[in-house]
Amino acid sequence: MGAPVPPSELSGTQSAILAAYAELIEEVGTDDVSFRLVALRAGVGERTVFRHYPTRADLLLATAAWIERTVFTRADSDSIFDVPIAIREAMEAYDRRPELAYVVAETAMRGVNGSDPAPHREEFDGMLRREAPSLTGDDRRAVVAALSHLDSSATWVTMRRELGMSGRDIADAATWAAEAILDPIRDLGGTDGQRP
Repeated sequence: MGAPVPPSELSGTQSAILAAYAELIEEVGTDDVSFRLVALRAGVGERTVFRHYPTRADLLLATAAWIERTVFTRADSDSIFDVPIAIREAMEAYDRRPELAYVVAETAMRGVNGSDPAPHREEFDGMLRREAPSLTGDDRRAVVAALSHLDSSATWVTMRRELGMSGRDIADAATWAAEAILDPIRDLGGTDGQRP
C-alpha cells in the first residue's frame, strides 16, 4: 500500500466510494460498515470496492486521507499571527464532525494513513522566515513544531478524550496556546521592529 492518492487524482468511482464510507462512518461508526454497504451507498458493485481497496485497512486509510483533504480543508493564513484563528476554526470543524475527526486522528497518530502529519509545516516556516527573520533556526523549528502539533485532529482528540473538554474549551485552549507560542516573537518582524 503506497501513499494516498490526492483527491484531484482519484477517479469518480474512488471518490464515490470514499465519500460513501465517510458518510457511513458518521452514521454507524467504522466497525459496522461492510464492503457491501459501502458499495450500495456509492452505487457501485462490491467487487469494484475490493478492486480499489482490497482490505478494510486500505479503505479506512484512504478514507481518512480523503477526509483530511476534503472535509477538513482550510484556507492558508496570510500571516503567522493569523494561525491561531485558523487553529480555532480547525478545532471547531473537528467538533462539528467528531466521528470523522477521530478517524483522521487515529490513523495519523499511528502514522499509517500516508498523509503528512504536519501539512502546514512548510507554510508556517515560510511565514516565520518572512515575518520574524531574526528568529534563529532552532527557535523557528520549535515554533513550527509547536504550531504543527496544535494544528491537528490528534490534538482535538486528545483534549476531547483524555481531558474531557468541550468543543468550545478545546478551541479556546488551542487558540490560547498558539497565541502564547507567537507572543514572544511579535516584535521580531521587519527591519524596524514592527509587525509586517
